[in-house]
Amino acid sequence: MQEKIIILDFGSQTTQLIGRRIRELNVYCEIVPYNKFPEDTAGIKGVILSGSPYSVYDKEAFKADLSHIRSKFPVLGICYGAQFISHISGGKVGPAGSREYGRATLSSVDGNDPLLKGVNEGSQVWMSHGDTITAVPADFNIIASTCDVDIAAYHIEGENTWGVQFHPEVYHTEIGMRLLDNFLTICGCAKDWSPASFIEETVKELKKQLGDDKVILALSGGVDSSVTAVLLNKAIGKNLTCIFVDHGLLRKNEFEKVLEDYKHLGLNVIGVDAKAKFYSELAGVTEPERKRKIIGKGFIDVFDEEARKLKDIKWLAQGTIYPDIIESLSITGTVIKSHHNVGGLPEKMNLQLCEPLRLLFKDEVRRVGRELNMQEHLISRHPFPGPGLGVRILGDITPEKVRVLQDADDIFITGLREWGLYDKVWQAGVILLPVQSVGVMGDERTYENAVALRAVNSTDAMTADWAQLPYDFLAKTSNEIINKVKGVNRVTYDISSKPPATIEWE
Repeated sequence: MQEKIIILDFGSQTTQLIGRRIRELNVYCEIVPYNKFPEDTAGIKGVILSGSPYSVYDKEAFKADLSHIRSKFPVLGICYGAQFISHISGGKVGPAGSREYGRATLSSVDGNDPLLKGVNEGSQVWMSHGDTITAVPADFNIIASTCDVDIAAYHIEGENTWGVQFHPEVYHTEIGMRLLDNFLTICGCAKDWSPASFIEETVKELKKQLGDDKVILALSGGVDSSVTAVLLNKAIGKNLTCIFVDHGLLRKNEFEKVLEDYKHLGLNVIGVDAKAKFYSELAGVTEPERKRKIIGKGFIDVFDEEARKLKDIKWLAQGTIYPDIIESLSITGTVIKSHHNVGGLPEKMNLQLCEPLRLLFKDEVRRVGRELNMQEHLISRHPFPGPGLGVRILGDITPEKVRVLQDADDIFITGLREWGLYDKVWQAGVILLPVQSVGVMGDERTYENAVALRAVNSTDAMTADWAQLPYDFLAKTSNEIINKVKGVNRVTYDISSKPPATIEWE
């Protein structure tokens, strides 16, 4: 049985980072909403409570019944989580004299407490809160302080329950990984989760879940769906049929290249040319979310049509990963942007959903792919949005705009490979802007399109920074696009980070 840590998400921006850190310590974890603790507790070794944008005394603050959790599992509250445990136990939480944000230094460290084993006086931690715990019940032992925070960490006497008001998950807390590792030791975790163990456990679960049922898989050509395909092929073999749809919004010549790649994986793949359908349904549509919905529905329609040609299909598999889930719907219910592969399935398909990678981050998916001995060029491919170039053409979509963008994008991506920059960038692509500008070519005045180059570095797509590409590379790329791509006379470079921007423009 797979051991795991449950992280109760109270809406913190760093909840996913807690999960990443736990997995880096070779322990599997799952992030669930604060009020959705699993009914099946098999394998659960401990529980972590995340931070939150709310104060514990706010009317709209997220609250959870912890009585059944604290009595059964080791618990670690982080920031809001620590304040919430103190608050519901009779402690006092109130506004800090000034917002405590940034580095702080630990003092009065109780080195005998198992959570702080190996944590030294003077260790730097990262604070980020407007409230602070001002008093705790008598059975709360204070195990660390800082200059401004008397109760930086506590341990409840007679309970395996701890709270810290700093953030061990962030890079700036230099003892963060040690503290989290100590907590995992308290929980009795074996710390043996790895890509190999994930594959073994997932294949076993897929065999149990799917049995002799037949499955169709929505392939995109990217690493997520490719790894999903290989995992499913390992689990159910010939019962898997893969469908790769050309919606007319792929990169230049990608449909043919991807089908060739999949031959080497031994997969049963059906290629579907649906360009005309998508272009027709997208004609005149400019609103980004509506474009995504149309493309998503189009995929479902195509899958439904193909599924009806096959016999006894019961499951639709997808390469959904964790950032897709997070961006599709936040814990507060605010849609950031919808992803076509997590939008749900219409009843007419009568298919169940299988998403074996839904709790993995992108870098973890790549590690799994390498463990499966997949070709490196499939594993190291940049992420590419499900709606494809549809969210990189701002405004309405036409076959001519697709041609312009494909040509410009091909020059950019080919250049990154030739200059040895492709593997140093997380994700790159070109955006066709809905503006035209004046230019001069030869002796003639032009009035043509502008494009933006986008290249970012990230680890999990939750945050990203713009890649500082060499000026000479950008100059050569700009010159080549303007000279070779009919319809473009201006090239810009996007230097926005996420947040506040997103990686894609739509």
